[in-house]
Amino acid sequence: MKTVIDADSRIQSCLARYSDVVVRIAFQNVKSRAEAEDIAQEVFLRLFTLGPDFTSAEHEKAWIIRVTINLCKDYLKSSWFRRRAVLEDNLLSRDGNGEVLDAVMRLDPKFRNVIYLHYYEDMSVTEIASALQQKENTVSSWLHRARKQLKKSLTGGFDDE
Repeated sequence: MKTVIDADSRIQSCLARYSDVVVRIAFQNVKSRAEAEDIAQEVFLRLFTLGPDFTSAEHEKAWIIRVTINLCKDYLKSSWFRRRAVLEDNLLSRDGNGEVLDAVMRLDPKFRNVIYLHYYEDMSVTEIASALQQKENTVSSWLHRARKQLKKSLTGGFDDE
């Protein structure tokens, strides 16, 4: 009976810690709330059935982020996705600044991911590189390019400084 209680508390703990993160990462990749929630379910199903023994909380978070991004890529490559008619979700940010969110959503997925992880999840370049299985210099370059594209997009191509 103790193992069932332990497993149940582990599941509840993981869901409480990571469910919002997973849904937000999936949403900013697939741009559909319903699909993001489906992907989140699949991430947690894999975590509890296939997940490795984690060496730390950072390892667990990096694994979850990596699986989420991989499932989003698989979804976007699927024939079902390519053939369906796109119905846009209402893209309103929590802070009411829809212009910034729209600009971020127009970025290439690799740029969206590093912007999200850096600014919303407060992850360092080293942590992002580990989670995305990329070199730190690559992640730094992506952040730099993403910021440059956002600045250009949000200022209309004019430098106000």
